[in-house]
Amino acid sequence: MKEYNRIFVIVLDSLGIGAMPDSSDFGDVGVDTLGHILERMGTLQIPNLKKLGLMNLHPAGSMEGVDSPAGRYMRLGEASKGKDTMTGHWEMMGIRTEKPFRTFTETGFPKELIEELEKRCGKRVIGNKSASGTQIIEELGEEEIQTGAMIVYTSADSVIQICGNEETFDLKNLYRCCEIAREITMKDEWRVGRVIARPYVGKKRGEFRRTSNRHDYALKPTGRTVLNALADAGLDVIGVGKIHDIFCGEGITQTYHSESSVHGMDQTIEICEKEFHGLCFVNLVDFDALWGHRRDAEGYGREIEKFDKNLGVLLEKLREDDLLILTADHGNDPTYTGTDHTREYVPFVAYSKRMKHGGPLKPEDTFAVVGATVAENFGVAMPEDTIGSSVLDKLIQ
Repeated sequence: MKEYNRIFVIVLDSLGIGAMPDSSDFGDVGVDTLGHILERMGTLQIPNLKKLGLMNLHPAGSMEGVDSPAGRYMRLGEASKGKDTMTGHWEMMGIRTEKPFRTFTETGFPKELIEELEKRCGKRVIGNKSASGTQIIEELGEEEIQTGAMIVYTSADSVIQICGNEETFDLKNLYRCCEIAREITMKDEWRVGRVIARPYVGKKRGEFRRTSNRHDYALKPTGRTVLNALADAGLDVIGVGKIHDIFCGEGITQTYHSESSVHGMDQTIEICEKEFHGLCFVNLVDFDALWGHRRDAEGYGREIEKFDKNLGVLLEKLREDDLLILTADHGNDPTYTGTDHTREYVPFVAYSKRMKHGGPLKPEDTFAVVGATVAENFGVAMPEDTIGSSVLDKLIQ
């Protein structure tokens, strides 16, 4: 049977489905993002996810599977040592990460890092804690403007973020400071996944507003990925959401910036209506950023319901020779302690109108199944030193 002409891989950022055997090594015990959301809420209005087999894969709360699921589904474990966005996505495309990125959520950045940053940037650092970007600007924006200081903060991700008022800091200077921060945080003991410039405008509390001039300074993947192989073969590799940032543009032929997860699905539906040959790789971040980190189980559940509505639209528009894969990059249990990601299994749910029947697949021990399946479908060799084996033969029956 002919391979699929287009593959859509949609990452529901942080939608884990239960603790991995080594989760306690990461400070996570008994975590289960989807399961605990359903236990808290009882049920969700997600008819399309149910139809594809998500609840067959992971029944919880009062929700159970359907008699004849339309999709093929299984549980994926993470082979890499980590539970962050970059590690998860890189593994999907074949890279196994042995040394996890650093996070500074609980303590802020070390004194030595801050001192070096201040010395090289020529600015005093204020903040240096885990915070919401909008809240820390409200808290410290006036001080930054009045004193010429520099707001530095982090989050539950492996990231260092620097705020700068466009009228008093100057964008070029903000970007310069971020480039310095990127260089400093290449050290193993301070190695973070991303440095982010967070410009804003306004003169006082209540008026501050972040602008669209954000710029990410991400680490490049540590090797070639399936995305590079696809692009080199002349295939389309379309990134939606933060895919471009996660891979530092490597192997991406076209990118769409999303304002929200709903917007990201709207963009994906629009892309589905266009002609292309290759991969559309989508990250929907609001599950993680708005609800998981903020430990809001109900908000997370409602976001899943919003996704399901757009999923229904996408399913209708898929062509006979399209393949859809739904998955996640880690967990972020909104009922757990703290604000960090959680080390969990993730779902793999695949669907095509070509499939004659759905049902379970054997669990796999790496997210790299996703990339390997995409590579085999398009007849592209996996890059050297990548991991993962394809399940394409199970998805074209």
